[in-house]
Amino acid sequence: MFSFDLLLDAVVLGVLLGCFYAAVSLGLSVSFGLLAVPHVAHPAFLVLASYAVFVLYAVFVLNENYGIDPLLAGLLITPFLFLFGLAAYRLYYETFEKRGSDAGVRGIAFFFGIAFIIEVLIILQFGVDQRSVTASYIGKAWRIGDMRIPYRLIVAFAVAAVLTILLALYLSKTFMGRAIRAVAQDQEALRLMGADPVRIKQWAFGIATAVLGIAGALLIIVAPVDPILDRAYIGRTFCVVVMAGLGSMTGTLVAAIILGVAESIVLTLFGASWAPAISFAMLLGVLAIRPQGLFGRRS
Repeated sequence: MFSFDLLLDAVVLGVLLGCFYAAVSLGLSVSFGLLAVPHVAHPAFLVLASYAVFVLYAVFVLNENYGIDPLLAGLLITPFLFLFGLAAYRLYYETFEKRGSDAGVRGIAFFFGIAFIIEVLIILQFGVDQRSVTASYIGKAWRIGDMRIPYRLIVAFAVAAVLTILLALYLSKTFMGRAIRAVAQDQEALRLMGADPVRIKQWAFGIATAVLGIAGALLIIVAPVDPILDRAYIGRTFCVVVMAGLGSMTGTLVAAIILGVAESIVLTLFGASWAPAISFAMLLGVLAIRPQGLFGRRS
């Protein structure tokens, strides 16, 4: 039976879940929101990062008889993901973006292909079984009266807030960050200033991929992962980025919280089968009512 306490629980858990959605969407906010790259493989990159965290965690367990914290493992793989992002964008640019104005349509096929390849490689290496890690805060909860708040969601909340602040400061306070914002608005002006828009976009795509190290760690902390988990997050991540307004870091956090609360309430009232549809419904609603997003500006 529905009650105010049940609604309060759903809202609190929804805020924490929304912050987790923000963490896994920040990279897409850069690659798709600022660079206009049709990066539909973003969730596949996310799952790949989670499996990399699992591998690093398993290596420490086998060799040292104790595990490494998943967040530390995510931080350790960040430089490798950055290099992977640099290579992925260069391949996309040389193959599609450099060749004409229809790069967007062909780029979607390119990234769908990469997502499929990643999914198949993960299945071949790890099988279809779910993989998980352990940490002192996984499986435990903070009890406030009758409410139980999982520590893993509190960790996701804190990490997402820090990631959002750091990325927003980088984009607004550093020369390269301002160049990344400028490359989405006027590439010719950047060329006149002696900057190479392609290199700037490549650097930005590397950053968008690098943050998936921490996001992938959060993904495997919040719940076990499997090779096809990217399909569950493609709607959520694009919904958050579009609803926020393309390229808005703080907007990404707010939009993700809105999605998390809505999904949590629907889950509480109508059951788990309806929750995944919320992201697509909200995405269609935002595109119909406010295409520039909640924090975007009209062109």
